[in-house]
Amino acid sequence: MAKPKIVLVGGGRHCKVVISVLNTLGTYDIAGICDVPDKLWTTILGAEIRFTDDQLEQLFNSGIKNAFVTKGSVKSSTERKELFEKLERIGFSLPSIVSGYAIVDESVRIGSGTLVMPGAIVNADSIIGENCILNTGCIVEHDCVIDDHSHIGISATLSGTVRVGECSLIGAGATVIQNLTIGKNVTVGAGSVVILDVSEATTVVGNPARIL
Repeated sequence: MAKPKIVLVGGGRHCKVVISVLNTLGTYDIAGICDVPDKLWTTILGAEIRFTDDQLEQLFNSGIKNAFVTKGSVKSSTERKELFEKLERIGFSLPSIVSGYAIVDESVRIGSGTLVMPGAIVNADSIIGENCILNTGCIVEHDCVIDDHSHIGISATLSGTVRVGECSLIGAGATVIQNLTIGKNVTVGAGSVVILDVSEATTVVGNPARIL
């Protein structure tokens, strides 16, 4: 039986790791990647950049019903959010993609368009929103809530019952201790240790983390 086709939107370095996970899972046939015209006909891990973003509606009408945002987020999730919402408006199905090398408790709820990378651990009763990135080796402990379009960086740790607001970034190797709330549009710098709630639209760095 033929595998369903999926189009990947964004042909940068983050796309490479998504392709790697998809290749390992074997659940989708990558129809191609969308990016800017200058990148057309180049390849990423054997997948070709065949389309531009203005062809997405045409691709949907041609019968490709699955899409995934493969543009990464450093500092800002704005472009990822805009792409996700555009794909939703067109009507694409946006699956969650969970590496077979991640550990995710069966009680965890994961929203559409979210990527869980190899080595990530997501423990009991956590809720992960839409279009999130749970990067390699991160730990999301029990009863955490991560709102839409957020990014938990490589080897970052959320202790139990942490809330991360929409469009926030927890940097690589950062730690957020238990029972804290991280607001919307927050950046927690790499390696930081957060011991207090963080208000929205704030950048914090250091150990203990302080407003930058």
